[in-house]
Amino acid sequence: MQLVIQRLIDHIKKIYPIETEKLGLLEPFFEHRTYKKKEVLLSEGSRCYEKFFIAKGCTHIYYVRKNGTEQTIDFAIEDWWTSDFMAFQQGAAAQFSIRAIETTEVLCISTDRQRELLDKIPELNGYFHLVFQKAYAASQMRFRTLYELSKEELYHDFSRQFPAFMQRVPQYLLASFLGFTPEYLSEIRKKYLP
Repeated sequence: MQLVIQRLIDHIKKIYPIETEKLGLLEPFFEHRTYKKKEVLLSEGSRCYEKFFIAKGCTHIYYVRKNGTEQTIDFAIEDWWTSDFMAFQQGAAAQFSIRAIETTEVLCISTDRQRELLDKIPELNGYFHLVFQKAYAASQMRFRTLYELSKEELYHDFSRQFPAFMQRVPQYLLASFLGFTPEYLSEIRKKYLP
């Protein structure tokens, strides 16, 4: 647990200046969990009362479309937060599911424990504000690329910006995220492989 908490502390220090002594108070507010590959962290329709800091591993967030297929909308790797954030904020039913793509270690915090943590260390409000502002900005850029780029350009833009995902995410999930069929993604990749 100590190494995992230290990873979160290091991440906080990179984003927002908080006294080390205060960061030493974090551990009791979090639960350390390990999820196996393909294990679900959050299920669509269940009440969402936790968010997850990825200490090690990779997850994807998705929903089930009306036709029964899964639509991937995001990924998360080390030092990223993931949840159904609207449902987390409201204590509502999740509109999305989260599944581990590989063995994944997380620190999870409940809404109640987060409230207590923010009361104890109010400076963390600044950290969370910056983290989610950055995530929202990335979401806005994703929408712009979806509207502006061709499918091939979208693939190349994603591979350029997120090379870590290209190695770790199965092609069918990457295709779902980019809005392609797996076959079309395979054609694009073949076209550009040496």
